[in-house]
Amino acid sequence: MSRLSDIPIRVLPSVAAPAAGDGLGGGLGGGVHAILAELVTLLEGLVDLEHGGMIDLHSLPMDPRDRTALQHALGKGEVHATLDAQGLSQFQETSVPGIWWIEHRDPSGELVAELLEVAAVPAILACARDEIATGPGVLRSRIAGLDTRAGQGGHDRHQ
Repeated sequence: MSRLSDIPIRVLPSVAAPAAGDGLGGGLGGGVHAILAELVTLLEGLVDLEHGGMIDLHSLPMDPRDRTALQHALGKGEVHATLDAQGLSQFQETSVPGIWWIEHRDPSGELVAELLEVAAVPAILACARDEIATGPGVLRSRIAGLDTRAGQGGHDRHQ
């Protein structure tokens, strides 16, 4: 997968509200618990089956309290990456191994997708196998170009 449109998105419904005072209410009505429980399931799938998954946060009715509760529960990890392709995308590792908080924006900066991806590395950052297959040929061409220039004295500053 090397394009945003290639990423499968999974939408989860909200569940019943949690008990009062648990601090995870908000617009999702307890859905933060459901998101966290689904993340546990996706992480177990990543460990057992080597296949994780994704939760589309942008489509859920999250209010600021939900977002804060979810961010607090997941924490912030050490790795942050930015991709500039038809708009900026931000990839933030959470403090929970295997969970990435991802935001995709259009060229005008408008948020178009917000995801929690469970993977060793976000799928869009991984190079596709067919693209990797072109690598040897690309490098051979560049080596040939270097050899041609070197044979013509292209690197000799004393000419």
